[in-house]
Amino acid sequence: MSFRSDQSSVVVPFANRRPAPVTPEPIPMRPVLIVLHQETSTPGRIGNALRALGYPLDIRRPRFGDALPETLDEHAGAVIFGGPMSANDPDDYVRREIDWIAVPLREQRPFLGICLGAQMLARQLGAVVAPHPQGRVEVGYYPISPTDAGRALCPNWPARVYHWHGEGFQLPDGAELLAAGDDFPTQAFQFDNAFGLQFHPDVTYAMMHRWTTRGCVRMDSPGAQPRDLHFAQRAVYDAAERAWLKHFIDGWIARVPRTVMLQAAE
Repeated sequence: MSFRSDQSSVVVPFANRRPAPVTPEPIPMRPVLIVLHQETSTPGRIGNALRALGYPLDIRRPRFGDALPETLDEHAGAVIFGGPMSANDPDDYVRREIDWIAVPLREQRPFLGICLGAQMLARQLGAVVAPHPQGRVEVGYYPISPTDAGRALCPNWPARVYHWHGEGFQLPDGAELLAAGDDFPTQAFQFDNAFGLQFHPDVTYAMMHRWTTRGCVRMDSPGAQPRDLHFAQRAVYDAAERAWLKHFIDGWIARVPRTVMLQAAE
C-alpha cells in the first residue's frame, strides 16, 4: 500500500506565510448606574437592552441604604426608574436622588428618568411636579404625540405607550419637548444629554402582571383602565413600543462622551 499522493504538495516558505488573524480584545464597557426604588423592582426591558449592547448594570437602591457615586467617571450613564412614591415626598432618599441628578447633568453623562425618575429630573431642573387638577391618572395605554424634535431624535414612535402614574410635571425651562399627551401634556423631554419619559417602555409582560395585581388600588382612580384592557392593548401596541425603545436606547447610550470611551479602552 502506498501513502504517496498523486498530487504534488506545495510547501509555502515561512517568510511567505500569512500570520493567523489576531482577534482584538473587546473594549470593556463601563457599567450603567441603575437606580431602583423597591426591593422587587427590576430594570425590565431597559436593562435587557443595555445588556444586549454589552453594558454591565450597577444596580443600587438608595431607599434601602445604597449610596450614589459622587461622580460618574466609572459609569457610562445612569437611569432612575419609577416607584409608588412622589418626587414631592420629604423622605431623605427622595431629596438625595433629586440633588444627585446634578452629577450627570454637570458631567454630561447620558441620564434617563422613567416616570418617577423623569419627575425627579424635572424637579432638579426647577419644574413643578403635581397631581392632575381633576385627580385623573394614567394607568394603562394612552395616546402619545411626538413633536418634530421627538421624531427627529427617534422615528417610529408608538401610537400608545404604557403608563402608571398619578402625577405629572411641567416642561423645565431650557428643555425640549419630545412628546405630548392629553391629561398630562409633558410626556417626554430632553435637556442636553438628560431625558425624561413619563411613560413606561421598560415594562415586561411579567412586570405588568405584578403591577396590575399588587397596584390594584390605583386602578380604581379616575382615568385608569381596567386590568383586562392593559393586556388587550399590550397585544396591539407592545411590539411598536418595544421596537421604539431599542432604537431610543441605542441612541441614548451613544451619547457617552468620547473621552470616557477612550479612557475605558486604556
